[in-house]
Amino acid sequence: VINAGKSQHNEDQACCEVVFVERRHSSRGRLPSREGSGELDGVRTMHRQGHDGEGAQRESVRKGFYFHYWALFDGHAGSGAAVMASKRLHLHICEQLRDLVDILQDPSPPPICLPHDARAGPAELSRVPLTEDNGEVPNDAVPRFHLEKAVSHESLVIGAIENAFKLMDDQIEQERVSQRLPGGCCALAAVYLMGKFYVANAGDSRAIIIRNGEIIPMSREFTPETERQRLQFLAFLRPELLGKEFTHLEFPRRIQPKELGKKMLYRDQNMNGWAYKKIEEDDLKFPLIYGEGKKARVMATIGVTRGLGDHDLKVFSSNIHIKPFLSCFPEVRVYDLTQYEHCPDDVLVLGTDGLWDVTNDEEVAGVVMEVLTSYEPNDPCRYTMVAQELVMRSRGVLKERGWRLANDKLGSGDDISVFVIPL
Repeated sequence: VINAGKSQHNEDQACCEVVFVERRHSSRGRLPSREGSGELDGVRTMHRQGHDGEGAQRESVRKGFYFHYWALFDGHAGSGAAVMASKRLHLHICEQLRDLVDILQDPSPPPICLPHDARAGPAELSRVPLTEDNGEVPNDAVPRFHLEKAVSHESLVIGAIENAFKLMDDQIEQERVSQRLPGGCCALAAVYLMGKFYVANAGDSRAIIIRNGEIIPMSREFTPETERQRLQFLAFLRPELLGKEFTHLEFPRRIQPKELGKKMLYRDQNMNGWAYKKIEEDDLKFPLIYGEGKKARVMATIGVTRGLGDHDLKVFSSNIHIKPFLSCFPEVRVYDLTQYEHCPDDVLVLGTDGLWDVTNDEEVAGVVMEVLTSYEPNDPCRYTMVAQELVMRSRGVLKERGWRLANDKLGSGDDISVFVIPL
């Protein structure tokens, strides 16, 4: 359920797909293109209502598997990047998974090195020679194989999702002029594949699982405050990115010129605590991260530190680019559905920050349980009603003094989007 209308063009975008990943037929797949049907080579997507048994039977003849996909994109400085990501990110994920079709379906550990021909079957893959092909290894040779890392199937899927986010970001950069894609977007995606949920978050949207009344966080927000040390470390390594206008150090408040020579509290990229340092001329520069909570900004410009796009974003009236500090890579958390018996009231909730700015995890869990118990367990619309109730409660009611929540606090001034997914 989406509540738009709080911004002129709805900057929240969403996507829900069932995607068939077909094994790659050649060693090189075509890159995503925006021409034609909008599908990639060997990528099939089906909307849920079109996913019938007959279609599934047809696909099973071809070598591959399905994944289910839900994603929210919270745009800023325009809806362009969010719209494009909502149309393309799942196709990039599919493309990244195509080389893994055989490997993920084979219970043996993934091969460390693939042969030249990506079409080799799992049996051939597992027989990739570990030693050089030219003759036998002498008995006294030092075995180097104990140094090999064991890589799980799960981490291959995580890597595919991470790479897909990077490629999506690259595509937005390449096509931002021709497609008129100003701004950027936070991205939160949930992929259900082979019994596991992979929840990938780049930005300040949030995902939680509510299971038997218990709250299980499936993401964390990336903000200037939560990523302070990463941002400071990059600025410390590459001070030229600060354009001689900013300092990577953090102080509790702006320093006045008259305070030069005094000692003030500070912290750098290595510190969680605070210490005192003597104020120098350089410390009078504007801090890299300024403000607290929702008002914290990187270079006094943007309040999120991960997401897609923002390639042209600069500090106001300057030539200092902010993108080097913004990461397109998500944090991916995994939830194994096969480990638990789930009941009809167990759900995964995805929401943009419009929801979480005014509602905490416990309140969301309360609404979920309250609404679900008022519907029959087999009524499919009960989950939609939960999502709708979460949106309505966070937007509030329009009164004389603006949109107000039930407790008379201000309602969310942002677009609000919510998925409620039964486990």
